[in-house]
Amino acid sequence: MIFVVLFEDDPARAGARAAHMPDHLAFLERNAARVRAAGPLGDAADGSPAGGMWLVEADARAAVEALVEADPFRPTGLRKSVRILAWNRVFADGKRLI
Repeated sequence: MIFVVLFEDDPARAGARAAHMPDHLAFLERNAARVRAAGPLGDAADGSPAGGMWLVEADARAAVEALVEADPFRPTGLRKSVRILAWNRVFADGKRLI
């Protein structure tokens, strides 16, 4: 099952990003078998940092929650909110999947 994890960042804690980015990226690399894609989100109007998104392959939501909790960004307060959504992919690479 694929999950989409949406992170909204707290602008007041933006300084935590640079300080913890090396640990965060190493964490993503260690979990590459489950975290299929990850990256920052920016405001489409002005490009300001808005948060991030992960695509995670897991059997259950609990496994995704455990990943979120283990992320080095988690204890910094950078993440204002986290949403975990199940994704049913029905179209990719120009083709219907169902």
